[in-house]
Order: sequence, then structure tokens, then C-alpha cells
Amino acid sequence: MKRSAVLLPLAFFAVASVLPGQSPPPPSSPATVKSGVTGGAKQTAPAANSAAAKKAAKAAKKAEVRLKPFSRVALGGGFSLMGVNLQAATNLDRYLNLRGTGNVFNYTDSNISTNGFNMSGKVNMATAGVALDYYPFPKHGFRLSPGVLFYNQNSISASGSPTLGKAFTLDDQDFLSAPANNNPLTVTANLGLNTHKQAFTLTTGWGNVIPRKRDASVWSRLSFPFEFGAAFTGAPTLNMTLSGLACPTSNDSTCSSPYVDMNTNQQAQSDLNAQLVKWRNDLNPLKVYPIFSFGVAYEFHTK
Repeated sequence: MKRSAVLLPLAFFAVASVLPGQSPPPPSSPATVKSGVTGGAKQTAPAANSAAAKKAAKAAKKAEVRLKPFSRVALGGGFSLMGVNLQAATNLDRYLNLRGTGNVFNYTDSNISTNGFNMSGKVNMATAGVALDYYPFPKHGFRLSPGVLFYNQNSISASGSPTLGKAFTLDDQDFLSAPANNNPLTVTANLGLNTHKQAFTLTTGWGNVIPRKRDASVWSRLSFPFEFGAAFTGAPTLNMTLSGLACPTSNDSTCSSPYVDMNTNQQAQSDLNAQLVKWRNDLNPLKVYPIFSFGVAYEFHTK
């Protein structure tokens, strides 16, 4: 009887421990812990992969592209000290582009008053050349560009006549033109900026019109190059001719007959030649023509 009294409470406790909702939570197993850790890793992996992908994409854009020769072409336009500037370029290798250039400009003014003359003048600029662009750092824009102008027709011309009744000076001598009814004086002048029709050029600048970066966007193909340097065109040439009659102002205030004759006209020609020598000496040091240009260019894929 005493034995039953002891066993009965033990049996009741065993049954109660296995009833639904009453079992104690099982201890955490190694498998369960591992599963929790794995689940956390799966939750952070997408964010890590996304950051790595963005970093890789950014690095790929900055990476240098090795281009096949002549696989890219760029066309551009802008302005320079020689007028409207047009350019076309292609790649040769990692460091070199071959670039063709052209400039054109025309301007006429028919109302110029200077040194006792009424003049009309014309500026005519026309050049064509080729340059080899060397980029010591291919992914950057700095360059050095030796080249040559193989066509150069830059010049300035003018024509006109002295203002009637107003003196003009040639070689420190004052003259008056003959009146309109007595073969008045006329003058023509030409300033040539093309002593060397073919001229060596040397420039530097910034802007690679054919980028070496691995970025295929439309905007990456757009560039804004500029350059400065010089064309070694030689000293400018200056020529001037007089026609008609003139007289020194010391003879007559109206330059009328009998003071107008061939002798005084010859004196004017002689003084003009002496004046030209002085002007040419002033121009002689100017043996280079400055180059400065800026513009926009766009690159096209050819292969």
C-alpha cells in the first residue's frame, strides 16, 4: 500500500509532462544554431553583392580601353584665331591620334579711316593642316601636338585713297592727294600672313576627342577640346603701291597745278618705299602666327 502511494504521484507527473502544450522547449541543437547563422548570411548577401557590383561597374568605366587602330572617328568644330575651326580625328594606338584641321574666315569693311586715308579692307583666312596628337597619359586629356600646315592663304588686303584736303605722311614727309579732277592718288596694300605656304606647327592642349575610358554612354563621347601654340609661318610680307598724283604740303595747300607733276609723284613713291622698309622691319620679329582654338567634338565607332 505504501508502495502504491509513492508510484501514483510519479505516474501522474509523467503523463502531465507529455500532454500537448505542456512539453518544455527542446534544447537548441547544433543544427538549429547553424541554420540561424546561415539564414542571417542569406539576408546580408544581396546588399553586399549589390555594393560589389556597383564598385566593379565604376571601376570598369574608369578602366582603359585598348582600341584597334582606326576603330574610332571624331568630328568637331569651334573657333580659333584663324576663324571657324573644323577638325576630324582617328586613333592610331594607345598614345596617338591623327587629326586633320581646317580654318576659314572672311570679313570685309568698307569704312576704315586711318592716317589720312579712307580705306576698304578684307580679311581672308584659309588654312588646312594635319597634326599628330600624343597623349602621355592615355586616360587623361593632356596632349602635345606637332603638325604641319600644308595649305595657308591667310592675308589682309586694303585699298583706298587719301582724304581730300587732309595730309598723309610717308617717311616723315607730308603729302596731299591731287584733286578729283586731276588724277587723285589711290593706294593698295597687302599684308601676307603666309610667307611659308607650308608651315610647321606645335601646340599643346587638353581634351581627347577619342576617349580611352570604357564608358559607352552618349555623353562620354562628347568632348570640349582646346589648344594653344604657334604656326611657324615666317615674318609677314607687306606690299603697298601708289597710283595717281600727289604733292608735298610745303608747295600748296590744295595740291593743284602747277605743283602736281611726275617729279613730286616720284618723290611720294620714293618716300613710300622708305616707309615700307621701316614697317617691314617692325614686322620681321613676328615669324610665328599664334594658334588658339576651342570647340566641341563627338566620337563615332567605325568597328
